[in-house]
Amino acid sequence: MKTNESPTYLSIKDWAEEDRPREKLLLKGKASLSDAELIAILLGSGTVSMSAVELAKQILHSVNYNLHELAQLTIKDLEKFKGIGEAKAITIVAAVELGRRRKNADAQQRSKIESSKDVYEILQADLLDLPYEEFWALYLNRANEVLRKVQISRGGVVGTVADVRLILRHGIELLASGIVLAHNHPSGNLQPSPEDLKLTQKVKEAAQLMNMALLDHLIIGNQSYFSFVDEDVMKQL
Repeated sequence: MKTNESPTYLSIKDWAEEDRPREKLLLKGKASLSDAELIAILLGSGTVSMSAVELAKQILHSVNYNLHELAQLTIKDLEKFKGIGEAKAITIVAAVELGRRRKNADAQQRSKIESSKDVYEILQADLLDLPYEEFWALYLNRANEVLRKVQISRGGVVGTVADVRLILRHGIELLASGIVLAHNHPSGNLQPSPEDLKLTQKVKEAAQLMNMALLDHLIIGNQSYFSFVDEDVMKQL
């Protein structure tokens, strides 16, 4: 007589030692671990019916295995997964934030602007994974070295208001010779809006009166950007 038996569940503790995430990291190094295994280490444990690795795979599947999308998940988003409480959600969010700050620290070591890519690398971490718009400016000396980067404004999903006078005030205070503007589009569409074009033209004209040059304006996404200079938009303003 056959009986219906539930499948045997193997916890991570039941796995071969070399297949457990923590042990695997110690034996083979951090590069040998998959994204799911790294997240599983952060989780520490799974549920009664699911290992930490399977739970991590479930989370990654929900964001199409895209770490940029994972970084956009809030604590509340993570708590929707069975087995993820506030403490585990906070751990994941904190780990992602550390990664973002490391990228930002690496970018700040570059102090001279020679191309739009340099601007992108300096500001990407500040504008990465934001669900709302932020507007930033870099102020440069005559050697195109960054004097300071300043957050000008923070707005909503569809836009933010940047005050031309505030942008110029920082430049005057720093005795800057050049300004580079940057903001993000949470929608992912990197094409400049009519408002973006108008603001850029206003800043360009006002900066010239103060013997400062508007060198570029970048619209930044998570993995790419649009440069007004590279796309010959600046010449048309």
